[in-house]
Amino acid sequence: MHLYCKNLFCLALLLTGFLYSFSQSNYTDNEKINSLLEKKREYNKNNETIYKIQLYNGNEKIARTIKQNYMMKFQGIPKLKYEAPEWKVHVGEYYSKIEADRSLNKIKEKFTGAIVIRFRK
Repeated sequence: MHLYCKNLFCLALLLTGFLYSFSQSNYTDNEKINSLLEKKREYNKNNETIYKIQLYNGNEKIARTIKQNYMMKFQGIPKLKYEAPEWKVHVGEYYSKIEADRSLNKIKEKFTGAIVIRFRK
């Protein structure tokens, strides 16, 4: 019985050490993630990166129809933009990719070809 208790004590000690080291590595990983996020925010401020959602890229008639359909289903007014040889329909102005992706998920329910586009001001 004495040997059993000793082994059980060693196992408990080993398990406690493992859990402690695991919790420390998670804490360190969280610090690293937060540090990277802060660096990314600073980079975006310095480079003035914005994101828009592109609903369509193609001919003018379809672009205008897409714009009208969007206004009936969502708030906001999409912008039509001509870049030879095609028309583009953009909506929104987001300062992080995460914000743009969240909106994109909702928009994709109605506009399956929508994508996030990155711009520099």
